[in-house]
Amino acid sequence: MASHRRPKQPSRTRVTVLTATAAAAVALSAQSAQAAPKPKIDEVKSKVDDLHHEAEEATEQYNAAEERRGTLQKEISALQDKVARGQQELNTLRDQIGSVASAQYRSGGIDPAMQLFLSADPDTYLDKASAIDQLSAQQADVLTSIQAKQRALAQQRAEATTKLADLEDVRKTLGAKKKKFQGKLAEARTLLNTLTAAERAKIKQEEDQRASRAATERVDLGNEAPANGFGAAALAHADSRVGMPYQSGHEGPNSFDCSGLTQWAYGKAGVNLSRVTYTQQNDGVKIGRSQLKPGDLVFFNNLTHVGLYAGGNTILHAPKPGANVRYESMNYMGTFQFGVRIAG
Repeated sequence: MASHRRPKQPSRTRVTVLTATAAAAVALSAQSAQAAPKPKIDEVKSKVDDLHHEAEEATEQYNAAEERRGTLQKEISALQDKVARGQQELNTLRDQIGSVASAQYRSGGIDPAMQLFLSADPDTYLDKASAIDQLSAQQADVLTSIQAKQRALAQQRAEATTKLADLEDVRKTLGAKKKKFQGKLAEARTLLNTLTAAERAKIKQEEDQRASRAATERVDLGNEAPANGFGAAALAHADSRVGMPYQSGHEGPNSFDCSGLTQWAYGKAGVNLSRVTYTQQNDGVKIGRSQLKPGDLVFFNNLTHVGLYAGGNTILHAPKPGANVRYESMNYMGTFQFGVRIAG
């Protein structure tokens, strides 16, 4: 006869543990759902703006390294040309010296006194011998000079090549840094996309209205005169680019980054500015905020951004990725550093 056993009931302790575990799982699930609340529109905008500043700083540093690399490459090319010319001169001189040496060798088996005695024309012989000795000494001096020049050029070329390699390393490092910030910008854009279409439209509308208001309310140049004709011309040329897109590393004519716009505008006015904010600050005379006149350069945020002062506390600039060249109140630009007046 089969034996029937009653199933063993779970202990009270085991039931308590299972119940607690299930409750904890539910609680953790609820906490996870609440751990990442939807970011507020102002928080998203603030983060995007911060990342734009960081990206712009990396861009300016990258552009500066590229400019230095290009300058050094030109210097290396010039040195290589000099070395090539010096080597050609040296080869020609060697050929000349070789001819003289051959002539001396062919006549070297006869004692000079005997050659003089046997010569049909002793005066001519003496003249030739003197000329050979003089020419040989002169060539030796030239050879020594060219060899010294060649050594100097070779040293300069080696030094320049070393510097170029160092700059290439810097460029790669800055490129990686720029790529990192671009990744952060992509992250911020993803975060921005978590907002509703209406919220995103509101951010854009506020920026557009701010730019339009700045352009409308800025003081007319007839009432606020520029410091000089170069500034007036540069501002006028920059004004013709309003609406053109910001593009990192671009210097016109159809897209710009911040220092690319100022360089292009002053270039059209007949003044050659350097390429980046860190060097443009030295292209003129530094002035304070109260001294600003239309056309002056204005620098912000530890020299990571530059624009053209447009009068009425406004600037004309290439703002950031995703935006176009526009007028904007200086109140929204961050920390003002100083102005720079370009004299031409």
